[in-house]
Amino acid sequence: MWWSALLLHSPDGPASPIDAAQQALAVWALQFTPRVAIADEAVLMEVEASVRLFGGQRALRERVRAEGRELGVNQIAWAPNSLAALALARAGIENGVRQPLDALLDTLPMETLSAVRPHRLTLAHVGCRTLGDVRRLPRGGTARRFDKRLLAALDQAYGRAPEVHQWVLLPECFAQRLELMSRVEQAPALLLGARRLLLSLTGWLAARHSGTTAFTLRWAHDAMRARSAGEGGELTIRTAEPTRDIDHLCRLLDEHLGHVELLAPVGDLELVAQEVHPLEERSASLLPDAVRQGETLHRVLERLAARLGPERVLRPVALEDHRLEWMCRWQPAAQPLARPAAPPRHMPGSELPQPSFLLPAPLRLLVRGNRPYYQGELQLLAGPQRVEGGWWDRDEASGQTRNVVRDYWVAWSEHAGVLWVFQTRLDEAPAWFLHGHFA
Repeated sequence: MWWSALLLHSPDGPASPIDAAQQALAVWALQFTPRVAIADEAVLMEVEASVRLFGGQRALRERVRAEGRELGVNQIAWAPNSLAALALARAGIENGVRQPLDALLDTLPMETLSAVRPHRLTLAHVGCRTLGDVRRLPRGGTARRFDKRLLAALDQAYGRAPEVHQWVLLPECFAQRLELMSRVEQAPALLLGARRLLLSLTGWLAARHSGTTAFTLRWAHDAMRARSAGEGGELTIRTAEPTRDIDHLCRLLDEHLGHVELLAPVGDLELVAQEVHPLEERSASLLPDAVRQGETLHRVLERLAARLGPERVLRPVALEDHRLEWMCRWQPAAQPLARPAAPPRHMPGSELPQPSFLLPAPLRLLVRGNRPYYQGELQLLAGPQRVEGGWWDRDEASGQTRNVVRDYWVAWSEHAGVLWVFQTRLDEAPAWFLHGHFA
């Protein structure tokens, strides 16, 4: 077995009840293993079965150490069982798997084992200074003079008896609060505390194999504030696709906080996951998928939308429509895409290419001798492709339907290049229109 103990508070003094920081750390730890427990001032996790999943012991240790420090972890230790890991963490020793466990525990002070602490004065009077001294006492006399927990804890720490834990359960919803160490007066400075909450959020999402498309950061104003400032404020961040990438979420939040002006100093933060969706995991096989280089397009668009405004950055969405001008619509880049996005559908039997660029509105062309003109006479290269329909699509603003009856052609202009033109049908005076250009 391979256990880790994450120490949050000083081990001096009596054990404190479970607080919000321990609960937040335990939720974060659930991304590594479902076997997470809280003991005294520490969070314990059994990670033997998760080592390979996270790239080996070294990679797992480095990740736990780096992210744990941001969550307030003071000391980390690894050992074959949870009580040994907790004792080593209290003694400031991180690695308990490279040497024999008995020899390592024998040198630790008595106070490193919780069951020994209540009896340390009595044990000191009989000459005990370390756990090894306590272990060498006659078991019969120790059992009669002290409670059963002492011998049971020694046996468990030295690996001679099984341990029993009450596992932490993953909450159904994510909502965590954080009291800031000092009052914050500028909104961008909230990111330091918000990152700690986002780390817990990403751990919770990883344990659920999910990502978020919307989360809300709320802040509470200090009690010494003007009445007009109100009790606090909030900011909701949305993403186009489910994600739990901590760096991306922090960058996105940073962009939005840059536009916020605090009305009073802030003392508390709360983070709530609003929208959570299953997230497809990346392959971890021996033949992995190609590694993506750099940021994906939707993440770049989200950051631009946060900086310039959501209505100033748009992205195209393909629709299932045979009429060219309604094959696509534009929506804010940060808004989630409809799933699945239907690709444009071509008319059966038609092999004509589609234009690269469409005009905002078809341009009526000059006609001479039944031949269309656009910067010279046009030569019809391929066609026609007949497009008809749309009687069901009504434009409420104009009170008309978007019905079209057209024959499309690929045409050539000596000066304008390859064009996409159409001729209206069933009209009293059929006309030619330019609708698009080819790249």
